[in-house]
Amino acid sequence: MIENPEQFGRVAVVMGGTAAERDVSLRSGAAVYQALKQQGVDVVAVDVVNSPIDALANSKFDRVFIIIHGRGGEDGVLQGVLEVLGLPYTGSGVLASALAMDKLRTKLCWQGYGLVTPKWFLLKTDVDIDACIEKLGFPVIVKPAQEGSSIGMSKAHSREELVAALNIAADYRCDVYAEAWVTGKEYTVGVLNGVALPVIRLETPNAFYDYDAKYQATTTQYHCPCGLPEEQEQRLQQLAVTACDVIGVKGWARVDVFIDDAGQTQLIEVNTVPGMTDHSLVPMAAKQAGINFDTLVWKILATSLG
Repeated sequence: MIENPEQFGRVAVVMGGTAAERDVSLRSGAAVYQALKQQGVDVVAVDVVNSPIDALANSKFDRVFIIIHGRGGEDGVLQGVLEVLGLPYTGSGVLASALAMDKLRTKLCWQGYGLVTPKWFLLKTDVDIDACIEKLGFPVIVKPAQEGSSIGMSKAHSREELVAALNIAADYRCDVYAEAWVTGKEYTVGVLNGVALPVIRLETPNAFYDYDAKYQATTTQYHCPCGLPEEQEQRLQQLAVTACDVIGVKGWARVDVFIDDAGQTQLIEVNTVPGMTDHSLVPMAAKQAGINFDTLVWKILATSLG
């Protein structure tokens, strides 16, 4: 455990970006910056509005705390830039970041390893609608494959709603897929340095855990302890660690899963730069484990020394 803030050198907290999650990233970044500053770290907030190379070029940094969510920050692009610049950074490397950002490729990797994830169907155009209905039925949830924070996602109960959901998701200019709706309970598992944090069960009156439920609503409920028997929670934690290992995740992450009404655990996605806002789940789970926000941020930054 690093005890002296000087061991980190000069740290850039890189936030913002140009993706749909920019506003969330700025809130996460402000919280991370403040936590490091009050612990004596020599830290600079860097808002990336165009090229990350330009944003970092004029200052001497020793390492980077990545807190850009979504494309351009969580998808391997920024990680590749930092590799070229020779700057250590928090979180996963280029390959794992790119894989995890693409939910479809993540599902394929998990499926190849034998891990369970809900059935899905790739939607390229309206021509695929009927085949999708035949394979998945209703309801389904339609997702842009490379967005986070539930941006661009819609639940569909009919052919008309499925067409509308495809059109909404297609605006995000990446693969779009429909995923079989899972009826059951939703959980999330933070992973820090290969160790799972306490499991959180999510509950929302919304149609699903959407952007509003994540960042704005006061009706979302977070259960931690999650209410599972200890042995089952441990199995879920181990599954989250395995899910991260399969795609090469390092440092920290958050894995989202469902346990359906039949008792089957189904992996949904993994986030390699999770939120760090006042609504965010990794800080919540860390708190349950006795790790306050400042200590959590310190521990994440320390992963850049590896």
